[in-house]
Amino acid sequence: MLSLAVNFPEGGGLSKQQTPLTNSTSSPQGTEATTGALGRSVDRLYSLIANEEDARVCKDIPPEACHVVPRNFFLILAANVLTKLGDLLISPKTVLAWLMNAVGAPALVAWLVPIRESGSMVPQMMIAAWVRRKPVRKWFWTLGSFGQAVSVMGMAASVWFLEGYTAGGGIIGALILFSLSRGFCSVAMKDVQGKCVPRTRRGRLSGLATTIGGTTTVILTVLLFWERGDPTLAFYSLLLLLAAALWIIAGLLFAGVEEHEGETGGGGNAITEAFKSLSLLRDDALFRNFVITRALLLCSALASPYFVVLAQEESDTALMLGVFLLASSLASSVSASFWGWMADSSSRRVMIRGAAIASAVCLTVGLTAMFAGTGIGNGWYYPLAFFVLSIAHAGVRLGRKTYLVDMAGGNKRTDYTAVSNTVIGFLLLATGGLTALLSLISNAAVIVVLGLMGLAGTFSAIHLKEVTSD
Repeated sequence: MLSLAVNFPEGGGLSKQQTPLTNSTSSPQGTEATTGALGRSVDRLYSLIANEEDARVCKDIPPEACHVVPRNFFLILAANVLTKLGDLLISPKTVLAWLMNAVGAPALVAWLVPIRESGSMVPQMMIAAWVRRKPVRKWFWTLGSFGQAVSVMGMAASVWFLEGYTAGGGIIGALILFSLSRGFCSVAMKDVQGKCVPRTRRGRLSGLATTIGGTTTVILTVLLFWERGDPTLAFYSLLLLLAAALWIIAGLLFAGVEEHEGETGGGGNAITEAFKSLSLLRDDALFRNFVITRALLLCSALASPYFVVLAQEESDTALMLGVFLLASSLASSVSASFWGWMADSSSRRVMIRGAAIASAVCLTVGLTAMFAGTGIGNGWYYPLAFFVLSIAHAGVRLGRKTYLVDMAGGNKRTDYTAVSNTVIGFLLLATGGLTALLSLISNAAVIVVLGLMGLAGTFSAIHLKEVTSD
């Protein structure tokens, strides 16, 4: 006889302790067995990745979050991989730059990278003051992911329905929305990851995401550029719609993360709290030194376009562009997991090594171009140097992200992320303006200056305090 024991708590829905009882003849036992097997498979795979045999490591996360670590780990991993693929499909340095030329608005190309990078960083102190009012913050990441999807759809519509500078203006407007949405994701991700993934396991999460994303982008790049003529506007539109779909799926996956409630203190007026957070730079010496180091390590990101510029002086072909895209993707896929595992032992040493490699490559390429000219290496010199620089940049980026998450706890993690990103956003604009002026003199001189900047960042990282512990 069928027996039901379902009690609905106030507000509707089932409580955590109450489960409906069903007739055994109609119970989906096969489904339950499959679900259980899937859960065990997820646990085993996580144990292999995390190198855990007997007891699960649950450092620096709430005790109640420990039993769902594998599920959360793979949901966050999948969301990260999808967004990395989306980033490739709308890269301001490649796809969007080509789009501007294709629609007839080449003068707007110069605004793409500054808006993409700084637009997501500058407002983050105010975004963080809003985010930290909520005990559960995964929804901000999901909202940001959907916002990026909508903005990319706007780019596709601009390409398809508009032309000239009207289309270019539509792309720029959509990119502003994209960057603001990205700011929500940036603030929320580190906090959710800090509550759901244990310390000493966060670096390999980021490393795996970059490796899987990089490997997939290698395949995608080959498919896009292998024996293909000049892409049409329809091709670009479909490419953008594909990217939008990736962000929608990523948002849905991230919504499934089981995040427990956290601290909500200090969630007052957003602007007031934002400026109060700036006091961290004055009062927190460790955080201040980290921001200085991070600012100096911007060299690894800012130097990359100038490698491409020098290569274009030798060969201005689509094949050369494809080679650079492959170099970037391969660098991520072969190095990110290595950097990630290393960051779980010492994120500080990862920053040091990445910065040292970036500085050495920049100084070598810059000085060579100054004194030997650009026509060297039969077309392979600059892509190879770009490949090594991309490996170094992956280490710098992953090392400083892991360092920031390990350095802080509770609301400090959100504040540290917001303040550092906001400050770096303004410094990025200033440094970009300086390098633009230097490029009027010589592109090689820009690379040399950035190499010296990276050398200073290496010494600054050496003097940082160690914050990662096994």
